[in-house]
Amino acid sequence: MNKRLAVTFLLISVMLDSMGIGLIMPVMPDLIQEVEGQGLGEAAVWGGILATTFAAMQFLFGPTLGSLSDRYGRRPILIISLVIMAFDYVLMALAHTIWLLIIARIIGGITAATQSTSAAYMADISEPDEKAANFGLIGAAFGLGFVLGPMVGGLLAEYGTRAPFWAAAGLAAANAIFGYFVLPETVTDRIRRPFEWRRANPLGAFKNIGSLPGLKRLLLITFVYTIAFFVYPGVWAYFGAERFDWGPGMIGLSLGIFGIGIAIVQGLLIRPILNRIGERKAVILGLSVDVLAFVALGFVTNGWVALAMTPLTALGSIAGPALQGIMSRTASDDQQGELQGTVTSINAVATILAPLLVTQTFWYFTAANTPIYLPGAPFLFSAVLTIGCIIVFMQTPRPLRARAT
Repeated sequence: MNKRLAVTFLLISVMLDSMGIGLIMPVMPDLIQEVEGQGLGEAAVWGGILATTFAAMQFLFGPTLGSLSDRYGRRPILIISLVIMAFDYVLMALAHTIWLLIIARIIGGITAATQSTSAAYMADISEPDEKAANFGLIGAAFGLGFVLGPMVGGLLAEYGTRAPFWAAAGLAAANAIFGYFVLPETVTDRIRRPFEWRRANPLGAFKNIGSLPGLKRLLLITFVYTIAFFVYPGVWAYFGAERFDWGPGMIGLSLGIFGIGIAIVQGLLIRPILNRIGERKAVILGLSVDVLAFVALGFVTNGWVALAMTPLTALGSIAGPALQGIMSRTASDDQQGELQGTVTSINAVATILAPLLVTQTFWYFTAANTPIYLPGAPFLFSAVLTIGCIIVFMQTPRPLRARAT
């Protein structure tokens, strides 16, 4: 097995999942107006419906695809999903009704749920003490896709509203072909687990995985931390415009710098950090750094100071992979797909709730009749949530390494 090529395929797959969202983002307002023949306000409403549909499919099908990969293998799930993803982008490129776009987003949400399968594959090929660092590589790939997606999408939009979809289809198809030749199967009869519908739905998977010692608390921390961390993509554009009077170009640049910072931390720095302090201390360090960053952003009034804080805000991203590494150690080898699918569903629910929470907080503290004008209030809200995560984590016992059942 050429482990390097397999990891390359996984990272490209995760990057494409991340890019796929950002790649089409610049053209969605124009595309929806083109399809519906209505104004920007109505397009925004439909855009919200499409985004919620996508996230809902990830929530529903993350555990299903994870459990299917525990039974039938990671390789077929990953490659077949990429092929379907390619056809889905072709459908979006050809769609001339809003209902076809909704159907395409349903399919896209299901195929994008394979991030759980990618994480399970990474767990399969990693030694126990390598898992957190390797999950960091997945985080770095996601961050890189987050940066590249809107940039490439914006450039391709110059060639028409459909161009980004054709490009995304080509990338997904090319990676499926690449995976067909380089990706070996990691699920053997030793760890293969029968597929059960009662464990392949979000509630059943959470009940089963949550029964493992200590995991229920760790999953709760994952959920709350995802909501807290979503303050960056959820409110940053509004915060930058209100507090610093930034335009779209500066907002895009600042998000790009932040994404690159996360990619550097999770791709290069997390391994030496974990080797030096271990996973538990890395979680506490990352969460603590996030608290400091959130509090500082809550009160900062200078845009250049906010940009200078990027290394601090990016360093906090070590908490996610370290936490994921601890959970992966706790689950047995035949539960890795189920675990990662559960995490995907939890993150999907968090990303449905988070925009509502952070934008409503921003609106309340910037409204004309607000008792306290504080555009940074959403970051202070995230700081409180993260402090709660630290408290719960410090009271969570060290989980034991599980064996295959």
